Amino acid sequence: MLSELRIQGLGVIEDATLELHPGLTAVTGETGAGKTMVITGLHLLGGGRADSSRVRRGASRAVVEGRYVLPVGPDTPEGDGEEGPDDGPRDAAGIARDADAALDDDGSLIAARTVSADGRSRAHLGGRSVPLTVLSDVADASLAVHGQHEALRLLRPAEQRAVLDRFAGASATEALARYRSTRTRWRTAVAELADRRERTREMAREADLLRHGLTEIEALDPRSGEDDELVAEARRLADVDDLRSSALTALAAVAGPPDGTGDEPDATALVAEARRALATDDPRLTALEPRLAEAATLLTDVAAELSGYLEGLEADPERLAWVLERQAALKGLTRKYAADVDGVLAWADTARERLESLDVSDEAIAALAAEAERLGAELTEQAVALTAVRAEAATRLAEAVSSELDGLAMAAATVQVQVGHKESAGADSLEIDGRRVAAGPDGVDEVELLLAPHAGAPPLPIAKGASGGELSRVMLAVEVVLAGADTVPTLVFDEVDAGVGGRAAVEIGRRLARLAETHQVVVVTHLAQVAAYADRQLVVDKGSATEGVTRSSVRTLDDSERVVELARMLAGTEETETGRAHAEELLAAAAEDRRGVPDPTPITKGTKSGGQRKPKRRAG
Repeated sequence: MLSELRIQGLGVIEDATLELHPGLTAVTGETGAGKTMVITGLHLLGGGRADSSRVRRGASRAVVEGRYVLPVGPDTPEGDGEEGPDDGPRDAAGIARDADAALDDDGSLIAARTVSADGRSRAHLGGRSVPLTVLSDVADASLAVHGQHEALRLLRPAEQRAVLDRFAGASATEALARYRSTRTRWRTAVAELADRRERTREMAREADLLRHGLTEIEALDPRSGEDDELVAEARRLADVDDLRSSALTALAAVAGPPDGTGDEPDATALVAEARRALATDDPRLTALEPRLAEAATLLTDVAAELSGYLEGLEADPERLAWVLERQAALKGLTRKYAADVDGVLAWADTARERLESLDVSDEAIAALAAEAERLGAELTEQAVALTAVRAEAATRLAEAVSSELDGLAMAAATVQVQVGHKESAGADSLEIDGRRVAAGPDGVDEVELLLAPHAGAPPLPIAKGASGGELSRVMLAVEVVLAGADTVPTLVFDEVDAGVGGRAAVEIGRRLARLAETHQVVVVTHLAQVAAYADRQLVVDKGSATEGVTRSSVRTLDDSERVVELARMLAGTEETETGRAHAEELLAAAAEDRRGVPDPTPITKGTKSGGQRKPKRRAG
């Protein structure tokens, strides 16, 4: 729930604070005073597009701050932090927790949006800078704005289908989710089948090339790193004489030449002589003898390894020829498939995987066709189930809207919600009841709202079958019914009562007041009959202009001030006794009505079970 809204430097409003009632708050004021800036501020707070032209002239920035009152529970930022099952959209408290937003001292959550005169925009939640989408998520979970623009959108078929799904609730949401999941898999299978059939020859040629390459590689059966090993072995075989000379020279230096007389000096003999020389009575010299003993042992080991190396070092022309031949064969592979043998092996692995996906045999195509047919049958069942959910909800929605029209001075008018199918012979189509129908991402249904304005009149699409005043009332009836099904705590109505008056205006006020029994409701209105039903009335005062810039403020009216404001709204002036008397009478009638006078056309509210209920009346 939004308890407070502060607006600074936005349009004609220099600095204003709106303290919103938990029930029904009416925002009134003269034309041009700045009532629209309240809605603009809410749109900005909800992550809407920032328009620098809305920044007040002479101000460096516009700031909108909102204070949300959060429900106390485990999902609040200061709750136990336990994650519940992910069975629906997050509430504002969960969004705040994920954003590490801090609560204010009174446990409320402050959201802020700043728009500078140069067009830059910043968002804050709980004192932390956050992405704009976070503010948008908080607003989506906390408030819904029902305005003239949103009402006009309902003239579009896609919006009318979305309205019906919102009214149907979880049953439509779940059925649509199942349908979309199956449709994605079905379209993938159909596309793959078509691709296989269209590219059979091309894929067969590719498969032949891959098989040829794999056969060539498997015939040589290279090992990882084998090319490097062969290079080292070929070098050793080719340089056998030089290697023998080097090994003999090293052996002679360490232990003397193998065929020597024994008189040649070598490292082993010299170390032995040094050890003998250290056999004295001087402890400092004898302490060095063990180290010479270690050196003698190492020299003996090296001499043994050199001797073994020389014994195994023989010229092997046949082995050298085989190594060179093997190198040439492997180079043939690396020229075709990769830079080295490891790359060739990687290419082979990729080729095997690709071959599995290039199965163009009759059996593979038949299996794909069977899978596409199975998914198509499953999708058809889910589309029919979704249509059934919508058709059932359409009847209830039509009855609810028609009931609302009965209380809006259109007692003879009826609304129908028609659910039909659009025929299509395209690839994305299903056969239902012997007809090919388009299977779009939102199902196979086309939804249309029809209006019969009086008995005997044929039902026509609402864009064609209603006059301007009738259309306003139809749109309001739809909005009120939808608002009754909304789960967000705060509902905002922006002059959706335009074009109506008289008894219809009283009925609008009554309905908004009854919505306020289950929601926080804010209405921007020019009708005194609507404002009279408010728990709290705020007025946007148009002040004097300074240097060509108008200053408007917002204030909360007490009882006597409400009489003056309602008189102005009724007669255009608050100075006449008749106007004041009419305003007082209007307030008294609204108060009496809200104390429990029966209403023959109660607002309906969708429940999780799909039924309807009548909210309890609030005393006072």
